[in-house]
Amino acid sequence: MGWNTEPLGDYRLGMIGSADEFSRLRRSSDPDEYGRAAREEAAEEVWLEVISRYPDMREWVAHNKTVPLEILALLARDLDQRVRQAVAMKRKLSRQLFEQLALDSDATVRSTIAGNPNVPRDVLEALAADMDVFVAETAHAICERNAITVAPHS
Repeated sequence: MGWNTEPLGDYRLGMIGSADEFSRLRRSSDPDEYGRAAREEAAEEVWLEVISRYPDMREWVAHNKTVPLEILALLARDLDQRVRQAVAMKRKLSRQLFEQLALDSDATVRSTIAGNPNVPRDVLEALAADMDVFVAETAHAICERNAITVAPHS
């Protein structure tokens, strides 16, 4: 009989203790374990290790409800558009991250920032003038819903 020697983290405190544990929780078919990967905290070193050792988990690190801004800032520069889009969904972004993602090369990331409930008004207004029609229309619809006047998109 083999013993599992993987660090368990501190389950009582709701902490993910290692990159291996995060990966195992995220891949689990058990809803309780899967949910832990989405909501439990981890030390910054653990997040960095997940990003380094499990590149396919970067998007899921961004989806974690407790991930620190420093990790989100790192993920906002990721080469994978899906990772940057996951960051753009976060409500706790800094002003700098809102501005950075509003200038992202990918239109899906920019439209996601436009739809973020905490996007600063001036960033939303700038997105309403985006060269991509989908981004501009998304930003316009949100401006209209919030009674923000912007120039019509051409």
